[in-house]
Amino acid sequence: MTAHLRTTLTTFTDRLAAADPGLSRLRLATSAVLGIVLAIAALIPLHYPLTTSLVAAIAAMLSAFTINDTTTRGQATTLALAAPLGAATITAACLSTLHHPLDTILFVLLIFVAVYVQRFGPRGTALGSIAFFLFFFPMFLQTHPTQLPQLIIALLTGLAANAVVRFLLLRHNAETELVRIRRAFRTRVAAAVRATEATLTHGRSDRTDRQIRTALARLHETVLLIEDNAPDVIGPHEADQLRRRAIEVELAVGWLTITARRTATHPLPAEVTEDLVTRLARFRSLMERDPRELPLISQTGEYSRMLVEGSRIDDHARPGDGVRKALAELAVADDRAQRVATHATETPTPGQDPEPTRILTYDNQTRSAIQAVLGGGLAVLAGQLISPQRWYWAVLTVFVVFVGTSSTGARFVKGLRRTGGTLLGIVGGVALAFLVSGNTPAILALTAACVFGMVYTSRVSQFLMSFFVTAMLGLLYRLLGTFSIEVLWIRVAETAAGAACGLLAAVVVVPVRTRAVMLDDIATTLDELREFLTSAAEVMSGRENLNIIELSRDLDRAVEQVRTTIEPLTHPINLRSARRDYGWHVLTTLEGIAFRARHVAARTQPGQLTGPDTERLDRFTGRIGANIDRIHEALTHPGTPGPTLVRDDGTPVSDRIDDAETRAVLSSLSHLDEGLIALGRVFGVEATDPPVHRAAGE
Repeated sequence: MTAHLRTTLTTFTDRLAAADPGLSRLRLATSAVLGIVLAIAALIPLHYPLTTSLVAAIAAMLSAFTINDTTTRGQATTLALAAPLGAATITAACLSTLHHPLDTILFVLLIFVAVYVQRFGPRGTALGSIAFFLFFFPMFLQTHPTQLPQLIIALLTGLAANAVVRFLLLRHNAETELVRIRRAFRTRVAAAVRATEATLTHGRSDRTDRQIRTALARLHETVLLIEDNAPDVIGPHEADQLRRRAIEVELAVGWLTITARRTATHPLPAEVTEDLVTRLARFRSLMERDPRELPLISQTGEYSRMLVEGSRIDDHARPGDGVRKALAELAVADDRAQRVATHATETPTPGQDPEPTRILTYDNQTRSAIQAVLGGGLAVLAGQLISPQRWYWAVLTVFVVFVGTSSTGARFVKGLRRTGGTLLGIVGGVALAFLVSGNTPAILALTAACVFGMVYTSRVSQFLMSFFVTAMLGLLYRLLGTFSIEVLWIRVAETAAGAACGLLAAVVVVPVRTRAVMLDDIATTLDELREFLTSAAEVMSGRENLNIIELSRDLDRAVEQVRTTIEPLTHPINLRSARRDYGWHVLTTLEGIAFRARHVAARTQPGQLTGPDTERLDRFTGRIGANIDRIHEALTHPGTPGPTLVRDDGTPVSDRIDDAETRAVLSSLSHLDEGLIALGRVFGVEATDPPVHRAAGE
């Protein structure tokens, strides 16, 4: 029983690590709850009323939830700025209630400011959100100007409580977090292998393809986290090596899934399928272990057998050998990554400061702020019709819908999720409120649990976050003695009205179409790809020694932004299957291009090609670069006829290249070129064959 319990606990922690790499969301949610506990405990000797204590709890929660600067100094600065800003906001909220409709006007104008300042990165988003919510909650708690001194003390107490938790009790430990991310990385590799097993066992289907696609996306997310966190722990050279090796493992996993899907396309003998699945399961058992305790995979008997079988495949081919060879290559890549990950010494050098953001400019962010303030005005009117006392919930929904979204489609999806989560939260809130009626300690404990759930799920599910928020409100209303089912239904109606008003403003007022934002993001992706391609050619020819791993990372970020932007097209709520297929095709093509770029980055070495080979490489990359420029032109000037893409002439650029690594890099560049041709076709840019004399010249 003890062994079974230990196995169950290990499985649970592995799944937790895979779902929350580095346990960053767990730390964030725990810090929010712990900050609330400390803030309320600090105010108990002062015997403040409940509403005042709740302001301290809100300040602690908001600062934990919104302040996400990348450095400790940056977090401290934002936290310090939140004190005077929060005090000013609470003061304005309390005083304006005496001069209605001044409170309404200020609240709606604050939406514009809070949405506009998102352009200034994490600090702008944090301060804008803190200002907005600290204006909202005094209205929700119905505070009075005479309470201002107590409210400001409560605010400072909440911020101080978060500082204690953030910088002392739950201080960010970069080394520990990197180990956790490595653990999550291995667990997600195992998840991809498990999805591969399902493909071989049950055959290829939409379900197994979706499982593999999800596993690869989560694995890629963890690779990016390794790239972000490694420089905080190890020196620049070691960090670059770890990035390279992590990408190699990701590529090997991707190749394993591709090979398995190809193999599963045709029926296999039952004994072959069983053998392949058994091998994958044994390999997976080696991956699902803590990296600090796990020996190098090369020290196991499984590793030797994989390599022996992989080396004889070409001479004695049999069904399923492609999967066996891909598995052996994955084992080699993992062994290399583990060896690099065990070294950690130097302190990294600081990077360059980013370019300053313009304070006043007209762009999509400004348009969003204009839409938000007009949507907020409509929400005031709609909210007043539903409930003159609680109209502010509709305005709050408008703000939440516009935060972190860049297009009309994204706002529609977010508003729908928030309304759906609120509806389900009604059931939870009513059930919890009746369950703990009259039991104050139980109400406080469940409220803390809802806060934890809200913060923990906020980055992954707007639906679950809304559920926990609404359930928490039911408990707070019970605590304040104003609970009723009618109040919660008013909350649902206000949420739906706010979402509708925000969407109406987004559609009618200077609309930001999903397709327009998508085209802009794809154009940015092509800019990153152009820079990467030019730099890769410079490195391979030996003319420059550039960090193309970093450039491939920038390309990955750009593709990830496209994934976020394009979600309204690929979301199941989109009833037009043609648009869903279009969105998936664009996204899959870009992901394939980024995959090949990562392959090039991982295997490119300075001076791989010299002499005539360098000239051939320049012609080859020059043609690809020209194709990128033509697609970029088609995106920025849609509908304007332009030059066609030039297709490869069929002569492999890797001819007369003996080195296997170099041939692999050039092969990936060829596949990248094919991806660009496919992307151009999506946007109406046709491809033609090259002139005959160029092919002959090769």
